[in-house]
Amino acid sequence: MYFQIHQPFRLRRYRFFDIGNEHYYYDDYSNESVLRKISDTCYLPANKVLLSSIREYGDKFKVAFSISGPALDQFELYAPDVLESFKELAATGQVEFLCETDAHSLVSLNNRDEFEKQVNNHKLKIHRLFGQTPVVFRNTELIYSDLIGSYIADMGFEAMITEGAKQILGWKSPDYIYCNALNPRLKLLLRNFKLSDDISFRFSNRKWNEYPLTTEKFAHWLNAIDHKRENINLFVDYQTFGSRQSVDSGIFDFLRYLPGTIFKLTNFNFWTPSEVARFHQPVAPVSVQYPISWSDEERDITSWLGNDLQNEAFSKLYNLRELVLECPDPKIQIDWKYLQSSDHFFYMSTKFFSDRPILSYVNPFESPYDAFINYMNVLNDFTIRVKNTSGQSAYNKKVEDLLKLIEEKDQLIYQYKTELFKEQNHIENIEKPTSSTPSKKRTSEKKKP
Repeated sequence: MYFQIHQPFRLRRYRFFDIGNEHYYYDDYSNESVLRKISDTCYLPANKVLLSSIREYGDKFKVAFSISGPALDQFELYAPDVLESFKELAATGQVEFLCETDAHSLVSLNNRDEFEKQVNNHKLKIHRLFGQTPVVFRNTELIYSDLIGSYIADMGFEAMITEGAKQILGWKSPDYIYCNALNPRLKLLLRNFKLSDDISFRFSNRKWNEYPLTTEKFAHWLNAIDHKRENINLFVDYQTFGSRQSVDSGIFDFLRYLPGTIFKLTNFNFWTPSEVARFHQPVAPVSVQYPISWSDEERDITSWLGNDLQNEAFSKLYNLRELVLECPDPKIQIDWKYLQSSDHFFYMSTKFFSDRPILSYVNPFESPYDAFINYMNVLNDFTIRVKNTSGQSAYNKKVEDLLKLIEEKDQLIYQYKTELFKEQNHIENIEKPTSSTPSKKRTSEKKKP
């Protein structure tokens, strides 16, 4: 079992007339209040359940987390008690923390250098906070392609998690280990979306023909799976517990009693992703030429880059990268990170416009166009700041280079003058007549016939 946690830095209402005048973009009240609410209803009680199960079952029960960089930053800002509860889980040795991009960005679709930079930053953050060096990678929104997988393999990761999408598997099952088509060293763990979504989305749906979902029923489903299959990957959003599925639905009881029921009624064990990857060998490569994700029925990237609004914002953002790299201002670097979060592009999606009530709990904007205008206003102000700062930085660097060149030339001139002075003195010493030399010359001239 692996749980995904992410919280974006939500943008405030940023008007056209704010551009050039106001450079703070975030809705601090919303960010703090949302995080505290989810912490109290989900993170803290769910962590308590997991810790209790680990203490009860020891090394038989293990889970994994992928926590985004913005979420970790908000834990440090607004909810240090939540961060401490995750550190307590990490200290058990039964919880694995995965690596992802530090900005929870879509940069793997745009720029390899920036992608690797963000991955390394997140890896360092996980080590600083939890004392672990991740060996398994989870990309933003489970986005994956052959090319992205090859990047991760080159960075030394042992395995990567992605969606068990039908368009890439066909008749094959997600319940085996596969490998990257370009670099077979990278093992792939594929999400069993049927069983995962039964927990995430259908658990409290009274119209579902399998309602109610009990741990005994879930164990029965596991036993019905072909025993030749090697592993069942249950990957769910952690907000399933207490947020998406309320406490009244019985979701915490399901989480609490699931390990004991699994041990009692099945032959399954709980392993971490790295343990699964090290124990099993790939059965075959999986070819994924076009990026996939875990979003909606298409399992593609159109939730974030499916219309002109999203693509325009995405292009304009990453066209700034070279200039951002020249900016020494740490505030610009922080804004650059948070403006890349995939949520900003998701809010602009028109795919779900007819389904707004379902998504209203994650989208603060009235429409995709409202989200686009707000983001572009912010991005226009950010662009002005970047160009001004990078321009000033370039000017300062040019002045420094000229001063350095002048200093080098002054030193060279001084060196030449010194050598010339020494040479002139040497010549003068050679040509200057001594008192004895002329008398000898005159004497010799007298004796000459």
